[in-house]
Amino acid sequence: MPQISPRGKFVFGWSIVQTDGSIFIPAQAREEYALVPGDRAILISGSKTSGAFSVGNWQRLEQSVLAHILAGLPALASGQLAEGETLPFKGRRYGWATLHADGQLRLSASALAGFGLRLGDRLLSIRGSYIAFDFAIKGPLVERARRHAELEVFA
Repeated sequence: MPQISPRGKFVFGWSIVQTDGSIFIPAQAREEYALVPGDRAILISGSKTSGAFSVGNWQRLEQSVLAHILAGLPALASGQLAEGETLPFKGRRYGWATLHADGQLRLSASALAGFGLRLGDRLLSIRGSYIAFDFAIKGPLVERARRHAELEVFA
C-alpha cells in the first residue's frame, strides 16, 4: 500500500463507480476494517474537502466514541432505514449497504446522489480511523494520488 502523503496517509488504490452503482472495496481494506461479505457496512458522507464517503465496520462504530451517531439516528440503528437510503445528522449523511461476496457495495441512485457521486466517478480509497476507511473524490490527497501511476485501479 503506497504512502502518498508526508503525513503518513496510505491508500489502497482507486475504485470506479460502475454503471450498476457498485463500488469495489479493496481486499486489504476489507481485511483491515473487518468487513465481511453479508455484513452491513456503515456509510458516512465525507468532508467538504474530500467528498464521497467513509465505509465502516458497524460493530466498531457501536463500541466507539461515535456511538452517539446511532443514538441520534434510530431508524439507522434499528435497521428500519432501507438499504441505499441516507439520513442527515449533524452536517453529514449516513446510511448502510451490504458487502457482497464479490467485494462490492451496490449503492442505489439515491445513495450515490446523497454522497455526491455519479456513475463512472473514480474514488481514492484511503486508510482512515480504526472505524472506517475513506473513499475520496477530490482534495489534496486525490490530486497527489493522480501522480502515482502505480496505484491499482479496481473495477
